[in-house]
Amino acid sequence: MTSTSSPADAQRLDQALPGRSYLVRQVESERTEQARQLEEIGFFPGEPVMVMTRGFPGGDPLVVRIGQSTFALRGAEACCIQIEPLPA
Repeated sequence: MTSTSSPADAQRLDQALPGRSYLVRQVESERTEQARQLEEIGFFPGEPVMVMTRGFPGGDPLVVRIGQSTFALRGAEACCIQIEPLPA
């Protein structure tokens, strides 16, 4: 899938609006193991992703749909995933 957005459009998954669709741009973590685990559950560049809801209080964890799977991610994990909005 080809992206037409600029780097300025990128944001982190922990900042995503619930119910809005995004594409995974990349996974970055200082902890190689954490980045590998996120990729193993489907967080690959170009994959569609959506935050379904956030935990209360504080918004952590996030319930995230990636592909056909739904996961709960901690905010610390979600901030490793760079995303870009899908055109409306």
